[in-house]
Amino acid sequence: MSYDSTDDTIKHIQNVREKLLLVIQEFSDRAIQHDKSKLRSPEKEVYDKYTPILKTLEYGSQAYKDTLKKMEVGVQHHWQNNRHHPEYFPNQIDGMNLIDLLEMICDWKAAGERHPKDSIRKSIDLNVERFHISEQLKQILLNTAEYMGWI
Repeated sequence: MSYDSTDDTIKHIQNVREKLLLVIQEFSDRAIQHDKSKLRSPEKEVYDKYTPILKTLEYGSQAYKDTLKKMEVGVQHHWQNNRHHPEYFPNQIDGMNLIDLLEMICDWKAAGERHPKDSIRKSIDLNVERFHISEQLKQILLNTAEYMGWI
């Protein structure tokens, strides 16, 4: 009798489906929790004061960086409590996992939409330098942004 792979293939499909559903659940949880720390002290007061200013500045500009320095208490707290930021990890990008990276690029895309001159490509380019992102990971981020129709 010859081997029929149907049962093994169906089991494999179900196994992968279960793992993908775990990833989907993690993304769902993160979608619900994303940046909620900005709604509490010490972040809220800082973001209340400086978000209107940041909206007028070009991302990555010296004025933008100077404003972030004024926001240090809130920003540091935010980074320490949100793992989709490279600053959450002692080794920054190298400490992140794929789930973190996907939330990060979604965050970069959404943040860039606040500024008419900014784009996800610009965010990626600036953050490659800022976080010492490898060319390979840069290309993966660009591929993801293109796949999602953001570029």
